[in-house]
Amino acid sequence: MKLRTILASLAVVLGACSHAQQTTQPRDDVILEMQKAFAAGNKARLAQLLPLAQGHALEPWAAYWELRARLDTASAGELQQFFARFPGTYQEDRLRNDWLQVLGQRRDWDTFAQEYPKFRMKDDREVRCYALLVTALKDPNTLPAVSEDVRRNWLAQREADDGCTLAAASVLGKPGSKLTAGDGWRKARQAVEANRPRAASDALQIVKPEAEPLLKELMAQPSKFLSSKVFAASRTRREVVGLALIKMATSDIENAASQLENKWGPQLHPEERDWIWGVIGRQAAQRMQPDANAYFSKVERDRYLSDELLGWKVRAALRAPRGTDWKNVLEAINAMSDEAQADPTWVYWKARALLASPHPTEAHRAEAEKLLQSIASAKGFYEQLALEELGQKIGVPAKPQPITDEEKKSARQEPGLNRALYAIALGLRGEGNREWNYTTNLHRPGGFNDRELLAAAQYACDREVWDRCINTSERTKVEFDFEQRYPTPFRESVVRRAKEINLDPAYVYGLIRQESRFVMDARSSVGASGLMQVMPATARWTARKIGMDNFKADQLHDRDTNIAIGTGYLKLVLDDFGGSMPMAAAAYNAGPSRPRAWRNGPLMEGAAWAENVPFTETRDYVKKVLANTTFYAAMLTGQPQSLKARLGMIGPRDTAQPAPNGDLP
Repeated sequence: MKLRTILASLAVVLGACSHAQQTTQPRDDVILEMQKAFAAGNKARLAQLLPLAQGHALEPWAAYWELRARLDTASAGELQQFFARFPGTYQEDRLRNDWLQVLGQRRDWDTFAQEYPKFRMKDDREVRCYALLVTALKDPNTLPAVSEDVRRNWLAQREADDGCTLAAASVLGKPGSKLTAGDGWRKARQAVEANRPRAASDALQIVKPEAEPLLKELMAQPSKFLSSKVFAASRTRREVVGLALIKMATSDIENAASQLENKWGPQLHPEERDWIWGVIGRQAAQRMQPDANAYFSKVERDRYLSDELLGWKVRAALRAPRGTDWKNVLEAINAMSDEAQADPTWVYWKARALLASPHPTEAHRAEAEKLLQSIASAKGFYEQLALEELGQKIGVPAKPQPITDEEKKSARQEPGLNRALYAIALGLRGEGNREWNYTTNLHRPGGFNDRELLAAAQYACDREVWDRCINTSERTKVEFDFEQRYPTPFRESVVRRAKEINLDPAYVYGLIRQESRFVMDARSSVGASGLMQVMPATARWTARKIGMDNFKADQLHDRDTNIAIGTGYLKLVLDDFGGSMPMAAAAYNAGPSRPRAWRNGPLMEGAAWAENVPFTETRDYVKKVLANTTFYAAMLTGQPQSLKARLGMIGPRDTAQPAPNGDLP
């Protein structure tokens, strides 16, 4: 559908919904210019352009940008006028979130308390922490529950912010508070390992201000710090030593382990000692060192470790040099929080550990089967693996009842969806995606139900906005429309090109779905372009290899050229890794040199290898591409499929095989 036609039709719908359509629609370039001015912080230009946006389909965005740019000086009256003018919209709720941040920074708790109940998204951790603090200030009896929520938010916070730091400082140590000094030290340990000095500094200022001046030195030279300082016998001494050992472990694992084993370990509290062994184990596991599982085995009490450290204990056990250490797998998962144990990743590996017990009982088998049944479906990586463990293959489920005309009409008349589609068609994809997600999630209490999500997804599919189609349909809880979740745009081009070079079309579709969600103009932050997200340098190299003469990087925006280059590179990588789909997917995402190193070690099943990929992004990528591929294969062939067969076994390269292509980019 032509862009002009899409915009015109959406403008008509929005005008009819708001009863504010004008004879002449304000020009789209006004909105685009305002977005650029907002990104540049140009308040004067925003004020100048705002009157020209009046009546435009995206006027709520224009008004938001103008007021948000000067929020620090805006009057309460202006804000209330904005809220009243755009009620129920994403822009109203987003500005209220921004305003609540300002009120928290100003410590204007009375106004904050008045505004917070009107806020719907509640997706901002800093604002949530401000709200918890206000609750505790107004009613001290709420402190036990509030402090537990503050604890959870503060420990989950990656970068330090004012709201959660202030809330933690305000409730720590108060009578009835669940937030303790031990949590403060835990926060400092997490921050030091992640190299977030501000977060570590804030934690120490709260729990032990006199220790904070030592932070800079121990972060810069932990070995020198440990050898030169004389510490008094106190908890502060132990914890500061622990922070230095953690920092040392991020760059010198063996030295940190030696110092903990031979010098500092006996002087530390068991919690500190176990945590540091956990950090050493994780650092070794992320480097795929053979000692990783042995380091984790030195942890005496898994309950002292965080869910993240316990996850790495499982990964290290899966990669143990002499074969999977199922005992460590089971112990680590059993020590996780209830929330973590419910993750399909750990549900699957716990079931496997129970079945792999040296002497599995009927109770073990029954529990494992119950766990597998709780996640088994065609919807994801571990869900598909659970199906196979239960003796089933991955097939295409039955389609739900067709969307009715009334359901379609309701979706087409939803102003938030139409504004989102208009913004996306205009090139404002980020704004459009946020408004679409807000409308389907929070426009009204409870969000859209399954039928409404399917209707909204179909509206996006019909407009060929494939990422919103997929993401919206994926959120249904009971009804599964596989044609929405796994669309096959450009089918003739993809299948023809894949078959020409002897590449599985399902693998190509599985990769495109993960790379770009079929957004043709997708562009990553590092410069990858198009459906298959190819980097310019990689594209030029591939073009030479496949005989594409006179290739120019801007040709990557052409659909068929992007598919030709992307599939050509994928085929070269796949052949280089002996046909291993998991390793080729990892190479496509992270470059070929990394999976060449990651394959060294014990021979292991592909699922365990994929789970041990050290980069979170690449680990998730590999799992999703392979799960996508398996489902697409079931769709395209009409035959049940095996994910396990695609994963295979992975280990060191057989020296009898051809040497890897050293010039792969």
